[in-house]
Amino acid sequence: MKQLEFVLKPLTDGSEPFIALNSLLKFMKISENGGMANLFISDGLVTVNGKIDQRKRAKIRKGDVVGFEDVEIHVK
Repeated sequence: MKQLEFVLKPLTDGSEPFIALNSLLKFMKISENGGMANLFISDGLVTVNGKIDQRKRAKIRKGDVVGFEDVEIHVK
C-alpha cells in the first residue's frame, strides 16, 4: 500500500485546521478534478479512518487517515 502524508497548516485564529475530503483528493492528485473526487466519494470508494465516508465535504483533520484503492493519506 502506498502511503502519502499531508500536512495541515495552523490557522491564524487558533481554530483547528481541516481540509474538505474532496479537496484533499484533488490536492494529492488522487483524482484529476473535483467531479471525479466527488464521484469516488459518493460511490463509497473512499474511507476515512477505516470506514466508508460518503460526505464530499467531510472535514479531514490532523490524525485522520484517508484511503482510496491502494493509497493511504496520513494527515499531520
